[in-house]
Amino acid sequence: MKIAEKVAKNSTPKLRHHKASGRAYVVLNDKAFYLGYYGTEEANQNYHRTISEWLSSGKQASTNGTQITVSELVARFWTYTQDYYRHSDGTISGEVANFRYALRPVIELYGDTKAIDFGPRCLRTVRSHLIKNNLSRSYINQSIARVKMMFKWAVGEELIPGSVYHALSAVSGMRKGRCEARETEAVKPVPQGHVNAIEPYVSCQIWAIIQMQLLTAARPTEILTMRPCDIDRGGKIWIYSPAAHKTAHHGHNRQIYIGPRGQEILRPYLIRPTDAYCFSPAEAEAERRVRLSLARRTPLRYGNVPGSNCIDEPARNPGHVYDVAGYRRAIRRAIENAFIAPEHLQRKSGETKQQWQKRLSTKEKAELKAWYKQYHWHPHQLRHNAATFLRKEFGLETARIILGHRSAAITEVYAELDQQKAMEAIVRVG
Repeated sequence: MKIAEKVAKNSTPKLRHHKASGRAYVVLNDKAFYLGYYGTEEANQNYHRTISEWLSSGKQASTNGTQITVSELVARFWTYTQDYYRHSDGTISGEVANFRYALRPVIELYGDTKAIDFGPRCLRTVRSHLIKNNLSRSYINQSIARVKMMFKWAVGEELIPGSVYHALSAVSGMRKGRCEARETEAVKPVPQGHVNAIEPYVSCQIWAIIQMQLLTAARPTEILTMRPCDIDRGGKIWIYSPAAHKTAHHGHNRQIYIGPRGQEILRPYLIRPTDAYCFSPAEAEAERRVRLSLARRTPLRYGNVPGSNCIDEPARNPGHVYDVAGYRRAIRRAIENAFIAPEHLQRKSGETKQQWQKRLSTKEKAELKAWYKQYHWHPHQLRHNAATFLRKEFGLETARIILGHRSAAITEVYAELDQQKAMEAIVRVG
């Protein structure tokens, strides 16, 4: 029975005959569409046209543009994003999550509003809602652009009139210094001493990933998803071509060059199936357990036998590939171990996070935030480290090629200007 229901669900709806009136009709999304008199050429043509439109719109029946609500529009657009925003290997792109966060306040504020009535004033209200939630100006501009993109898609699907998107496009992005939204600080390179300080507190895999980022100027995801089959080891310089990367959907090729130092770091992680990921959380966890076993002081004939105190079916198991969030958490934990906060700001043993936050005064919270800002850094800053070094030593054009940028203007965002050279030039000029 279940198999029959599944087949019926995935099959194309058939042309039906309404015997009482003699008309042909088809049922799409629980709604009947009448196509003319049954058995005529007109009914057959209308049937094939209706089915083609239904399939091209993601199996969504045509809707009167004056009746569809914002929630219904978001639901249809969400179906579209699930199919469109995918990597070359079929996995869903991170852009889908970006749309989820961008469209959430639209549904909360205007879910029951007719899409045709969603105008510039509504869009500015959504923007004000994001500002009140203390989100940054750049993030808000990106979110509003994604909302506009949904309405542009709806116009192309003939779900709403083109005048709706035309009106929304008149809402321009917020400019720096001319709005209430907060500004984010520019991403800077992390001091090398702060990077070296966490080495004793991270696994061999995490430290290798950090070193590979510094030596190749690659993005975190590009190193995390590295596989032996993606690396050309035929020459003196290895060339790594990621299976998926940030600009793959634009048809751009990405090549990451690995020199002798990077090759030495990477070589132990290439001894695995060619299609397996080089850096595995499962391997890191297994190595951690071995180190704990070797460091135990209790004789093996007493206490727990290694492996006996493990949960048979844990809620979460270490995977076979790191994601950016896991990589970032590993670095954050290592920083907190390497740089100890002042004792009065530390979380006490047995104290919950809520109790800890409640115990700290406003002044202490500000002090903790300042300490956190002084020592903490995130993986993307390592790319800025490498970019700044490459620009200083080899020039802007070489840095652009290694970073994989199409324009030198983008490289300038990553690579800090070498002001020392400018000052030396002024001294020579006089």
